[in-house]
Amino acid sequence: MEEPLDLIKLSIDERVYVKCRNDRELRGRLHAYDQHLNMVLSDVEETITASEEDEETGEEIVTKKTRNVGMLFVRGDIVVLVSPPLRTS
Repeated sequence: MEEPLDLIKLSIDERVYVKCRNDRELRGRLHAYDQHLNMVLSDVEETITASEEDEETGEEIVTKKTRNVGMLFVRGDIVVLVSPPLRTS
């Protein structure tokens, strides 16, 4: 491996975890990417985490919404982190 994007190249056609801005997380199979981290993912599970404060008790209420998407284009400027699959060798 010579460059950081080489790690992503090894993850083509594998399931990856992508953390995005605005508390969004994606898990899906990586089909393509470019130098801007634009990506095409399939079989995507998107999780959106939202938190708000209960007006009466002042407690933070955290909600998670999940949806499944067959194919998704991810714009690179929202990507915070890309985690390749765990390799045990």
